[in-house]
This record gives sequence, C-alpha cells and structure tokens, in this order.
Amino acid sequence: MVPAMFAPFAFAGHEMLLGQGRALYWPAERALLVADLHLEKASWFAQRGSMLPPYDSRDTLERLADAVRITGARRVITLGDNFHDDAGALRLDAHCTGMLEALTRALDWVWITGNHDEALPRGFGGTIVPELEVGGITLRHQAYPGETRPELSGHYHPKLRMNVRNRHIARPCAVMGRSADGSARSGADRMILPAFGTLTGGMDAGAPEICAALQPAFRIEALMPARGQIARFPLWQAAA
Repeated sequence: MVPAMFAPFAFAGHEMLLGQGRALYWPAERALLVADLHLEKASWFAQRGSMLPPYDSRDTLERLADAVRITGARRVITLGDNFHDDAGALRLDAHCTGMLEALTRALDWVWITGNHDEALPRGFGGTIVPELEVGGITLRHQAYPGETRPELSGHYHPKLRMNVRNRHIARPCAVMGRSADGSARSGADRMILPAFGTLTGGMDAGAPEICAALQPAFRIEALMPARGQIARFPLWQAAA
C-alpha cells in the first residue's frame, strides 16, 4: 500500500516512493531517505546578525518524525548537510535534542556527512559514514560527475520553477538522470533529492550545475508527486 502523500516510481530496478514532504521512501529496505536537513540554520544566521524565526530545527524534525510514522520506516538515511555547520549540534535546544535522540534510538539511523558537517558529532546515536551502498545504489551527499553506477544524493536543493496562471511559483523537486535507453534496469539511473530542511533555499532544477552533476545521461527530468502519481518535467536531453 502506498502511503498517503507519496507516489511510486521505478529507480535503478527498485520501486521508490517520493513524498510531497520531500522525503524518499524505499519499501524493500523499509528506509526513509532525506537530504540536507540543515538543522540550526536559523541560529547560525542569528550569530551573524540576521534574525530568523528560531524554529527551523523543530519543524524539520517534526516533519521527519511524521514521515517515519506515515511510511512505517525502520531505517532513516540522511544524505549529508544534516546540520548547517559543524557547531550546529551544540546549539540544538533541549526539546530538539530529545526528539533527535528518541528517533535515533528507535530506528536504524545512518548519517551521511556533507560539506556543511564533515565533523558531525557522535552524541546523537546512529552510524556516521561518508557514503553508503545499499541494494546496488550508492548513497552520498553530492553527485559525482561521470558516475556510471546508480546513485542517490542531495546537495543542490533542486526546485522546479514555472508559471501557473500568470503566477511564478517554485516547488522542491527531485531531479533524475536516466540512462541512454531510459531503462531502469540499465543501472545508470541517478537522482538528486530535494532539500528536506525547513529553511533551505533552492537551485533551479535545470541549472547547468545540476545537469553537469548528473552526466552522463540521455535525459534529465524533474519529478514531483501529484495526486498519487509522479509528474515529470523534461529539463535536458542529449542531442540525437
């Protein structure tokens, strides 16, 4: 059964579910994948004189807990930039610390480190690794240009920008690079997940940096869940 607010699609020979809340669920692994939590981003800006509402970490963790409950996930894998900086864990308030400790105790939790949190502290539980391979898919923070194996990553915070009824809107999305023949069995599918964190900005899904990161590819498209199905938006295709 597909959880509410999630939509199924094929990726590298596996069934995946992309959620409107910016998480990816992998049913066969009972794993929830999220990228770019950027916990304590608001407090980082506050230290530099830019005062933002200090509730980003709480909101991010509450949404993550909801996604775990909705999917029934038994494993959580984060794809880097978990905290906005190496000292972010020290600024986490008591409520958020308790939430995070409870989640990491209850679940098989894997932290993949990113460029913002290479020195991720070990005090919250879980396993800390620079990258991980699960079911033939490499999980890492930043896509490797030229990678020819299946890959899931984050880092770029992709957003799809479009005009709807004369209104300019931007929505977080995933971006997938498909193999030359478009077959999920070819082992060449690669995907950049949207940023899960509450205060994360976004890069245009079709930006040259994103397209370059997903090469080699025959087709690159943005994916968004909509009414239980995946809406696909072409971004780039190799010349015939």
